[in-house]
Amino acid sequence: MTEAELIDVARESIFTLILVAAPPLLTGLAIGLVVSILQTVTQIQESTLTFVPKVLLVFASLIVFMPFMLNTLNDFWKAVLDRAIAGGG
Repeated sequence: MTEAELIDVARESIFTLILVAAPPLLTGLAIGLVVSILQTVTQIQESTLTFVPKVLLVFASLIVFMPFMLNTLNDFWKAVLDRAIAGGG
């Protein structure tokens, strides 16, 4: 495997990492923003008010997006293993 091929695999792995991690991270970001706005408007500064909804909805997003995440990782590993087989090792 040449240096260019290794860089290409590294680039694909970083892109796959971003693609797989994006749904729960964006869900946590959106919920945090909504709860922060709600806390600012109502002037309620309770720390559990931010923590509990984030945990529940990020967990729910993991369940909802799990098929997409697994398919993405499966496709990535098939491509990596195909390259390893074609490269002879």
